[in-house]
Amino acid sequence: MRRATKGKGESKGKGDRVPARGPGLLAQLRNPPGGRNARIMLLALSVDRTGSGLWAASSVLYLTFVTHLSAQQIGVLLGVAGVAGIAGSPLAGRLAGRFPLRPLLVGCHLLRLVTLTLVLLCPGFEALLPVVAATYLGDRAAKTLEMLFATRAAGERRSAYQALSRSAANAGYGVGAGIAAVGLAVGTTDAYRALILGNALSFLVAAVLVWRTGELREATVEVARSAAAPGAASAPAAASAPAAGRTPGRPKSPWRDRGYLRFVLLDIPMNLDDSVLAVGLPLWLVNRTSAPHALVPAFLVINTVLVVVLQLTVSRRAEGPRRTVRTLLLYGVLMFVCCALLAGAVRCGTWTAAAVLLGAAVLVTLAELMRSVSSWELAVLLAPPEARAGYLGVAGMSQSIQKSAGPPLLTGVVMAAGPAGWLVLGTVIAGLAVAQRRSCAQRFSALAQPVPDRTRTAAPVAPE
Repeated sequence: MRRATKGKGESKGKGDRVPARGPGLLAQLRNPPGGRNARIMLLALSVDRTGSGLWAASSVLYLTFVTHLSAQQIGVLLGVAGVAGIAGSPLAGRLAGRFPLRPLLVGCHLLRLVTLTLVLLCPGFEALLPVVAATYLGDRAAKTLEMLFATRAAGERRSAYQALSRSAANAGYGVGAGIAAVGLAVGTTDAYRALILGNALSFLVAAVLVWRTGELREATVEVARSAAAPGAASAPAAASAPAAGRTPGRPKSPWRDRGYLRFVLLDIPMNLDDSVLAVGLPLWLVNRTSAPHALVPAFLVINTVLVVVLQLTVSRRAEGPRRTVRTLLLYGVLMFVCCALLAGAVRCGTWTAAAVLLGAAVLVTLAELMRSVSSWELAVLLAPPEARAGYLGVAGMSQSIQKSAGPPLLTGVVMAAGPAGWLVLGTVIAGLAVAQRRSCAQRFSALAQPVPDRTRTAAPVAPE
């Protein structure tokens, strides 16, 4: 018998059943999983990402024309900042396991407010280096804390919340990029400084909004039903973590949990879609194809629109451990086909190459949709609830490492090898997707254990 639950947009039943169509994007943004706290946090996230759009569109030009840094200095500056950002995730996870989440996130926003303001006052490379590094560290720490907030506020509906947050973030990012376009068209020093100041002020607004939320403590026992473990026995079972303090044989530190570290290690190359979209596609178009250069902005437009429109639908079809690990295989297929299209674009005429590259942009965006669901959901499900903050902090490193290593990998290895480099990359990512699926399935199977009928997931603790 099926029982519909109002507002969840899914049908309770077998693990493989596709959830029923639920409320639309706007309706869920007004009443998201997690209620008032989640609604305020989504607004804060949108404001934050609007500022990020300003920074992404204007930072390189500001550093070039206002602070007069060379291209080499800018590369070193952003590279060192990216490395500093890697430390932000585990640091945030460790602190969140000891201190309340809300003031930590407010602190991250205020840290970035201060550092971005200092960017406007720093005269040269030496002064900018620690300031920009601190900004990136605060940025990665904030993203990890936002993930932890979602797991506490949304509970089992965290996939739906993640989809809403991705849609809100991309919409904000697009708005920021649009505002930046106006400032860049003006092109004066004051216009560049106004854009950086706008980014700094977005952190102040986000901090005020976060402070209006209530503090949530995680007091849940996550239960994944028998559908959780692909290949597990058909008898009712669960991939679950028992209550805090009663998790037999599981390390309390993620750094001693080999299975989880294996997941994080494999997740690093599974984030390469980000660099393919931002670096690989534009540079490949410009340097190796005859497609018109004016096509480059279309890649970002395609990505932003598809993420806003499709993220909620994708998340509904990837809820639960079984469907989540299946998205890993689809991710591998999409990335392989995308890389194959990039390899073939060099032999096409102008307009055929343009069509092929647009198709590749669509495929890499669809892959991003799959990865954003699987990576985040698996990071939560594979972590013991009593140590989740520290585990998610370690999991957040995968994106930071990819952002630092991905661009030089593409430009220095993949693209240098020509079309064959793309084919090898696509094959490797597809193979790693299979390996990640097998590794996660084995971990779920190892954790599977019978759960009494009375077992249920506790609601998050009410705000203090």
